[in-house]
Amino acid sequence: MPMDVILHIGAHRAASTSFQAYLRANAAALEGQGLCFWGPRRTRSGLFAGIIPTNGSPRLERQARMAKGRIALQIERMKIRGMGRLIVTDENMIGAPRRNLRDTMLYRGAGERMARHAEAFGGRITRVVLSIRAFDRYWPSALAYGIARGHALPEPGMLEAISVQKRGWRDIITDLSCALPGVELLVLPHETYGGLPEQRLHIMTAGAVAAPLFQHRLWLNRGPDMAALRQCLVLRGQDPAALGPGEGRYDPFNPTQKSRLRELYQDDLFWLAAGADGLATLMTEKTCDQTGTSPQHDPLTRGQDNDQQEGRVA
Repeated sequence: MPMDVILHIGAHRAASTSFQAYLRANAAALEGQGLCFWGPRRTRSGLFAGIIPTNGSPRLERQARMAKGRIALQIERMKIRGMGRLIVTDENMIGAPRRNLRDTMLYRGAGERMARHAEAFGGRITRVVLSIRAFDRYWPSALAYGIARGHALPEPGMLEAISVQKRGWRDIITDLSCALPGVELLVLPHETYGGLPEQRLHIMTAGAVAAPLFQHRLWLNRGPDMAALRQCLVLRGQDPAALGPGEGRYDPFNPTQKSRLRELYQDDLFWLAAGADGLATLMTEKTCDQTGTSPQHDPLTRGQDNDQQEGRVA
């Protein structure tokens, strides 16, 4: 029987590391249900070497064939162990956040990269899951992550370039659909599923696996806040005042720039909610964890007459 291969391709800054920790902590229970997973600890330790060519690498075609052979061999070993499903979760499959910052653009070349991964898996991919996040949260988190790892503070021109560029999740999804024709593509908003790894797993496996509930909900690899970034600058001998005033979340964009980023994300959500041209499915399932207070019970007969009586019509 063929194995159900599910790719979780990130994106970065959308709780991918937390989801991978959840799978790792529950690996034994999941394997008992016939599900195994490969995370970055495995994919970046030589298994995926050769799928994406690097500058100066000799015999690129041979490296790609070797990667394809390694993956096929590992899948066969999983099948011998009785595994029927495999989740491969590595956000670097579609690109790197440092490349996004350098390009001031979202995952340029994601389609080509995923086409190479599809070839490496030999047509075994059955489903791809992409987590998306609001751009007025994604870009500040990516910038803070980069600063903490030695990148320079963003220049005003860089922030403006990020805010005016129009490459959004719609473009990424379109690239993915071209690279993976016939493969089911699911889109999970970070705002809904970021803290619910068991719901992510339930969706990825189409409910075929009983996901462990409310265990190992960890918040890992979060973007550093202003205090942590100031400490990083001090350790590097830089002036922490360059970050500007304020505490809490790092947010270098001005109100106009943030408005552009929010509008781009809303355009993506509208497109997804309208059917995404048949390319992807937006998952908007509500859970008990998200239920807020009940709205007030207003009379069901309120209307235009009430507005006129209360003086709210000009």
